[in-house]
Amino acid sequence: MFPSSDEIRAALHEHLAWWGLRKFTTDHDYFAWQQQQFSPDNLKQLASCAERKRVGDRRDEIAFYDVAAHPTIFPVLYSQQYDYYEAIAPWMAVQCGAAKQILDFGCGLGILTSFCARLFPEKSFVGVDRSLASIAVAQKQADRLGLRNLRFDCVDGEVQPLSGCYDLAVATHALFQAEHDPGLPSRSWRTFERGNDPTLQAAFEQRTGLGRRLDNLVDVLSSEGRVMVCEKSRQLARRVPFQRALAARGLQLIEPPIPVQYHTVEELVEDGPCYRLQRRSQENVIWDESPEPDEDRPFAPEAIAISSDAEHPLYENHRPSAQTAWEQLMGRDVLAETTRGEPDGRQVHVERGRFPGFQYLYCANTFDQRQLVIVEQAQAGILETYYREILCEIAS
Repeated sequence: MFPSSDEIRAALHEHLAWWGLRKFTTDHDYFAWQQQQFSPDNLKQLASCAERKRVGDRRDEIAFYDVAAHPTIFPVLYSQQYDYYEAIAPWMAVQCGAAKQILDFGCGLGILTSFCARLFPEKSFVGVDRSLASIAVAQKQADRLGLRNLRFDCVDGEVQPLSGCYDLAVATHALFQAEHDPGLPSRSWRTFERGNDPTLQAAFEQRTGLGRRLDNLVDVLSSEGRVMVCEKSRQLARRVPFQRALAARGLQLIEPPIPVQYHTVEELVEDGPCYRLQRRSQENVIWDESPEPDEDRPFAPEAIAISSDAEHPLYENHRPSAQTAWEQLMGRDVLAETTRGEPDGRQVHVERGRFPGFQYLYCANTFDQRQLVIVEQAQAGILETYYREILCEIAS
């Protein structure tokens, strides 16, 4: 009998406690505990490795996770991800319920892998990761738990083929971790639409390692196997090429992607979305390449009223809907505008103008950032100053 959601949650809390993880709701409490557990050398080493991981290559990523796997470090470091485990584990458990042979690609320490293996002792689990230290910890913990249905292998899925055949593959934060990579630009700053240039798509897959990892993952998937993936692809510029890479390898959506939201202690993280896919799926779920709907208050030019608060704009929007609001400004008169390219390949447009009774500043770029600010005529100087500051930032 499949466990209920309450049973899964209770089992997860017990499992995370067994691993030594603790749940915190305030940064103050978490960092106070971190200071108690970590030596100054631990903190220095972690900070150095994290910076190299941020700007370096795959070897720097492996080195970071090797350090993070140290027994005195991982319970504290991964406690920051407690909410993440609460968000992902129940969904992963549901996917495992319909499978027999499960691969956890990029399993890390195997926290989620061992959780699902405990829930489903009749199923077979394999976890792979390229961090040898992480795999050593994962196997040791599995042995301590007496999990005979679980094994771990040290495999770098970016450069090494995988072995076996699986009817479910799970990958969470493992297919492309290049968080600094902006993704695929839109055709211009006026639209969110991407072109279909195969050269740009191939370049994204190559520089992030996504293409090679996906190819190796699909190679060990059964003919009608399913895939659950959740990557840091919430931004449209990263989501579009990620989805195109999945679709190009014959993976079809079983259901619309599900946005994921959790906290790293106090900080809210909008992650994912999570995808559930299948080879040869009978479903016909359409891939969506439009911006995620935002919840900013709707814009109505006739609804703008003169404000008595000179410290705040009459209207301010930093979400995709800012483009629609800008397009609705009737009688728009552009006073100054600049459009230029940046070294990272993005095209940026900055525009200052007016429409009857008001002044506005609009910024847009080809990596989906939009910003519209509207003020009274008396506050026009604020927008002029802001306009010049943005131009200086672009120039630098």
